[in-house]
Amino acid sequence: MSHTFQVDLRGLVDLLSHHLYSSPKVYLRELLQNGVDAITARRALDPDAPAAVRLLPGDGGLRVEDTGIGLTEAEVHDLLATIGRSSKRGGLETARADFLGQFGIGLLACFVVAEEIRVVSRSARDPEAPPVEWRAREDGSYTVRTLPEEERPEPGTTVHLVARPGTGEWLEAGRVTELARYFGSLLRYDVRVGDEPVNERPVWDRPHAGPDARRAAFAEHCADVFGFVPLDAIELDVPLAGVRGVAYVLPESVSPSQQGAHRVHLKGMLLTERADGLLPDWAFFVRCVLDTDGLHPTASREGLYEDETLAAVREALGERIRGWLSELAAGSPELLARFLSVHHLGVKSLARHDPEMLRSMLPWLPFETTDGRVSLEEFARRHPVVHYTRTTEEFHQVAAIAAAQGIGVVNGGYTYDAELVELLPGARPGTSVAELDTDTVTAHLDPVDGGEELALAPFLAAARTALDRLDCDVSLRAYRPASVPALYLDDRGARHERARAEEEAASDGLWAGILGSLRESRPRARLVLNHLNPLVRRMARVDDAGLAGTAVEALYGQALLMSRRPLRPADSALLNRTFLELLDWAVAPAPQTPPTDRPTGGAR
Repeated sequence: MSHTFQVDLRGLVDLLSHHLYSSPKVYLRELLQNGVDAITARRALDPDAPAAVRLLPGDGGLRVEDTGIGLTEAEVHDLLATIGRSSKRGGLETARADFLGQFGIGLLACFVVAEEIRVVSRSARDPEAPPVEWRAREDGSYTVRTLPEEERPEPGTTVHLVARPGTGEWLEAGRVTELARYFGSLLRYDVRVGDEPVNERPVWDRPHAGPDARRAAFAEHCADVFGFVPLDAIELDVPLAGVRGVAYVLPESVSPSQQGAHRVHLKGMLLTERADGLLPDWAFFVRCVLDTDGLHPTASREGLYEDETLAAVREALGERIRGWLSELAAGSPELLARFLSVHHLGVKSLARHDPEMLRSMLPWLPFETTDGRVSLEEFARRHPVVHYTRTTEEFHQVAAIAAAQGIGVVNGGYTYDAELVELLPGARPGTSVAELDTDTVTAHLDPVDGGEELALAPFLAAARTALDRLDCDVSLRAYRPASVPALYLDDRGARHERARAEEEAASDGLWAGILGSLRESRPRARLVLNHLNPLVRRMARVDDAGLAGTAVEALYGQALLMSRRPLRPADSALLNRTFLELLDWAVAPAPQTPPTDRPTGGAR
């Protein structure tokens, strides 16, 4: 025996209002969609049919009239009283792509704000059919009856809503006007609240006096919609997906992880203000407003369904923004420079995967280098080998010395920068790129005369003894600038070995044995003392080995601070101790001279 489902309408209304829809305001979108779809259906039969929707609030309720296709009594029973049935079925199935609503929920959403819905309709498809009334309450009961001819002489539909207790504000004139403009500002038929129009042609479809007037109109539209004046407006057009719109370039930088507040309209009806997946991830520097005929909404009609169509549109919109960047590089260098000063991170993200974009942006993208903040194109012209570091700490520890020795180094510690430097030979043939290591830096520092270094052997031995427990070697070189007393060099291999040793010391048993087997013979970190520095030369003449060791530890701490690298607990303790010991030595009282015997006076 077969049975039919029993539907608890109250429970379904609760489901709609608290789970499917984000707010009660969507009831008005459903009403507008029903009216617009009905007009679309009628115009499929008669292209010259009137096309108007009127919203008339008052007396604690709302009346919505449309000049659409209307319904017969049989269609009322079949469509309005069957939950989940779409009024777009049947003979108009082939025209379904022209409709906004495709999920058959329709008037049911109005129970979110109404305790009673009354529909009066007359069919344009069957002129002989009389007007019909469908009246439903939130408890699931409904009645259907035919009406006299004079009740509805013309085809179309009128929906009457009676507010539920506590929801009357949603049907007031001011709120209805606000919501009608919010959802229907780009609808393609005549929509009014009373006599007041709520929709207009999209800004990209309006005639303008010239390019300057068009730019001004886009800027005003962006300020109204998003609240900022854009750096530029990028017009969007994807004919195959029926997409038209505009992308506004943000005037300030934003995080790449920040989701774009894109406004998407479906056939003129606002679908969402926060469309996800509309643009490629790298295009986080724009905010879009667009209208589409081809993208598919989710069941709640508050988002976009991720499918092949959306993927194709995303790629096409990304290509348009990429083309805009190329146009700026070719014809608007000042605007491009302004854009990159704010949004270089997005362009770098794009350039990682687009060799042509990397080539076109090379003269413009800024990088932190030993020559200052310059483009890779300019930097590569100056230096036969482009060295780079993978962290900002590595860059800062060598930047001043490398610049003085003529070594060109790019700070690759920022997002995407190391990847782009590695791609440089492909975008600029003949360019040599190499990751900077400690041996490269040391090789550019001048050695000290053998005799002088031999004379300083006791001092160097005391220095190495002081820093040995910190896994740091000591060497002596002569380099510019002479004002830098010491240079701390530490590459990834040394850091890896130090971390392994620390983990081994903190472990026991089997794990300590495994870590011990991984011990490497790579050089440790290195403190390179500058023989040209007056302070180092004076320190080398100190006879007190303990004081010399403390002074070298202080230089080690100062070099760490100059490299801007994080300090380990042992390094922080060393800085505090050496400061106090040197301060104690500086203020210690001078030893007193013992008194000498003086001749004493006596009686003669």
